[in-house]
Amino acid sequence: MAADEPEQAPPVHHLDAEKAVLRAMLRTDRAIADIVEVLHSDDFCRSAHALIHTAILDLYGREESVDVLNVAATLTKEDLLEQAGGESYLRTLAHAPDCGTAWLKEAEQVQALAVLRRTKDATVHIENLIAEGTADDVDRIVDTAQAEIFAATLRDRTGIPPYYVLGDVMEETLDTTEVAASRKSLPGIPTGFLELDELANGLFPGQLIVIAGRPAMGKSILATDPLRSASIKHNLPACLFTLEDQRVDVGQRILAAESRVALHRMRSGTMTDDDWARLGRRVPDVSRVPLYIQDSGFTTFTELRAQCRRLHAQHGSRLIVVDALHLLTYGTRLFVSRYEEVSEISRCLKLLAKELHVPVIAVSELNRGPEQRADKRPMTSDLRDSGALEDNADVVILLHREDAYERESPRAGEADLIVAKRRHGPPATCTIAFQGHYARFVDMVQL
Repeated sequence: MAADEPEQAPPVHHLDAEKAVLRAMLRTDRAIADIVEVLHSDDFCRSAHALIHTAILDLYGREESVDVLNVAATLTKEDLLEQAGGESYLRTLAHAPDCGTAWLKEAEQVQALAVLRRTKDATVHIENLIAEGTADDVDRIVDTAQAEIFAATLRDRTGIPPYYVLGDVMEETLDTTEVAASRKSLPGIPTGFLELDELANGLFPGQLIVIAGRPAMGKSILATDPLRSASIKHNLPACLFTLEDQRVDVGQRILAAESRVALHRMRSGTMTDDDWARLGRRVPDVSRVPLYIQDSGFTTFTELRAQCRRLHAQHGSRLIVVDALHLLTYGTRLFVSRYEEVSEISRCLKLLAKELHVPVIAVSELNRGPEQRADKRPMTSDLRDSGALEDNADVVILLHREDAYERESPRAGEADLIVAKRRHGPPATCTIAFQGHYARFVDMVQL
């Protein structure tokens, strides 16, 4: 090769590893059980290997013997045997020297190279989009690039979303209904409030939940309570994206709520010895929980979406909280009005919840509508900037405290969670207690 001739990139595949994986699957069900958790058929570079892998999984799923004859018969039924190399190739695979019990290592190598191939394809597509794009296309190209890289590098993939025959849906529906009838625990992620959980059965993947209230009502505190319930009480990974507070502020609120130390004493430096003792007892446990806080200066939804995808890929988030919606802008895309911008942000939050298969809680402000009414109670029409926020949300919770307007109210210390919209049920109201000095809301029965 001439000195000035560029070196060719090494091929992004390892055919010997692919063969070793298939050989192990043809010889033992133990290998299939391990490899099925790692590889998909489209992870194989050679199409013949992908066909053989699919046939093996078909037999395994039907609990039939996996051997050369049955795999060949399965491929023949689909008229794919010749494309898979023929029965002679299957026999060559099955009877070649094996890799012992190292099939999982070989499978991981095949998967890793598949990720590289998909990433390479994604970058080529992204380069083409950039070459053909204009300034008006920036937002669309950035979102497409993020989504394609995320999909290309995702190890736990489900491939192209399938369609479902209604009969299969009915069977799955009945199974889910039977499980719900016999279940002792909550089906969704607990919010930390018994009455609300009984009403909504917890928070479900794909849901967009909007928590809204007037300023100083306690919205950020209320949004933190499901985070504490998920991460501290149930050890579920959860993420908080906050534009309202610094991470230390959030940490102080969580410690105050968990240790029952007055927040104002923590911030003013006037804690007693008993306060320090309470704090010391809770800090070790709280420090170990899978709660991730992002308080950086991101102000656009496109940045938020990228961060959500990254944290979900790294930590498997089960709950995401965004505080607060009214401080977000969409990104480089211009809108005619703030109403349209918030509408698009809320629509994309709902799609993000479905994409990541997690519940997303968005904190929002209400306009001055409640203060114009005699009872000060909020309504969904008071949602600031956009009526589409209500349309896109699965659940809308409006926070109301009478003592925020009348300190001598007979209901001082109480708060109403007005569930003004619930996609799978009628509106309702839950009453809880507000312990502002501990920066938390609790069930009335805990008082």
